[in-house]
Amino acid sequence: MLTDEEIKGRIIRKLYRRGNWGASHTSFENLKKGFTQRDAEKQGSKKVDKMGESLIKENLILSKPTGYGLEVSLNPKMIEKIQEYLEEE
Repeated sequence: MLTDEEIKGRIIRKLYRRGNWGASHTSFENLKKGFTQRDAEKQGSKKVDKMGESLIKENLILSKPTGYGLEVSLNPKMIEKIQEYLEEE
């Protein structure tokens, strides 16, 4: 079982590894990939969605609504805070 902070850290790490900064986006749905039912407890992918939305509210992840769904990327202006998450994980 992962804590909320660990899930957030894994989401940030995934976007970081993919190079999704600023204008380079990926689908919000891709954030769930790589998490198992065991990682997110009974809530499963809903918990990962909730942590992704929390990161958007914290302004660590930028969102871009499109006609085919929500796209997300790391916020280059928040690089120091993102580095903290990466170091903690």
